[in-house]
Amino acid sequence: MHQTPTPSPDPDAAAAEPVHVGLVSISDRASSGVYADQGLPSLREWLQRALRNPLRFTERLIPDEREGIARALRELVDDAGCDLVLTTGGTGPAPRDVTPEATLDVAQRVLPGFGEEMRRISRHFVPTAILSRQVAVIRGKALILNLPGQPKSIRETLEGVRDADGRVSVSGVFAAIPYCVDLIGGPYLETDAGVCEAFRPKSARRAPR
Repeated sequence: MHQTPTPSPDPDAAAAEPVHVGLVSISDRASSGVYADQGLPSLREWLQRALRNPLRFTERLIPDEREGIARALRELVDDAGCDLVLTTGGTGPAPRDVTPEATLDVAQRVLPGFGEEMRRISRHFVPTAILSRQVAVIRGKALILNLPGQPKSIRETLEGVRDADGRVSVSGVFAAIPYCVDLIGGPYLETDAGVCEAFRPKSARRAPR
């Protein structure tokens, strides 16, 4: 298990709650060294821009094996104590795309809205978005979310659709994640609004620092 402590460059981050994020890239070829994995660096880079909390990452690069994926997810939540786990890869209709099944194997509760919205966002860019099968689930006090395999698609799904002036016209799914993590007992995630503005009802918002 590879852990990457990542101090935030934001001077206010010391007052924010620390967050432990599990990142799992699922690929037969990348995990065997056929080509360099792009999923883990893409996820890490986006989260470092989007979140103002001090971040600690625990990362896994594993093949498309259902039992192995489920085992990694259990270990990240139950043993490592991750607050949020993001996976990339293995969500299509090919026979070895088993990430959704493995994620459901470890689920205690399912959040169908995330998968529905991820497909809707991606449909703005490619018609084949309807082939994706991403799911989101809760295990303990952690949210586990499947993301696409390509770095560009990861950013679009998390961040949303921007117009010609760079304004977000369709919110990405990460806008809903901080409040979801609040509700399941996790840390208070603080986002950089220039990257992704989190939505919370007024009663759940903390005073800005």
